[in-house]
Amino acid sequence: MLDKVITSGTFSLDGGTWDVDNNVWLVGDAREVVVIDAAHDAGAIAQRVGGRSVRAIVCTHAHNDHINAAADLARRTGAPIRLHPADQVLWEQVYGDEVAYEPLADGDKFEAGGIELQVLHTPGHAPGAVCLYAPEVGALFSGDTLFKGGPGATGRSYSSFDTIIASIRERLLMLPPETVVHTGHGDSTSIGAEAPHLEEWITRGH
Repeated sequence: MLDKVITSGTFSLDGGTWDVDNNVWLVGDAREVVVIDAAHDAGAIAQRVGGRSVRAIVCTHAHNDHINAAADLARRTGAPIRLHPADQVLWEQVYGDEVAYEPLADGDKFEAGGIELQVLHTPGHAPGAVCLYAPEVGALFSGDTLFKGGPGATGRSYSSFDTIIASIRERLLMLPPETVVHTGHGDSTSIGAEAPHLEEWITRGH
């Protein structure tokens, strides 16, 4: 029902480049999956998909390390790429106007293998950042909005600390505390583990 591929590459923004490992999540069953954040290596992701059909390639945001394998994976699988259009400026930094995506919006739903994913627009790390909530399996795919230990980075262009804190407080911490948070990088956590630390993040952030 839930699978992960860790791919490695670089993240570049504002003239800097950093080495990163990304979590690519596959949600579905033995027949079909949704791929969340096609990062760095379309071949490795396609190998993990195997013979399953890909219903959609969903981008939690358009930083290059989360989308740089999306076009290749779409060509291999025939699946549509889905992205919140508020991240258009970041998308164009990678693909210009050569690769199209289908816009997604808050409240949209995806389904693969009997698992429903609900789109939560959670701006802050990027204007079009989203999380995907699967209530039946008690899971949240948070991209770079919420990590084990705090919110995603907001020190670069098109990001806002106050906005990401509002997104986490109003959209994520309202979820059941046992909800497992599967992140875009690093280890998973839970809503219950992170919720008590909101005020210290705010103090630290300012």
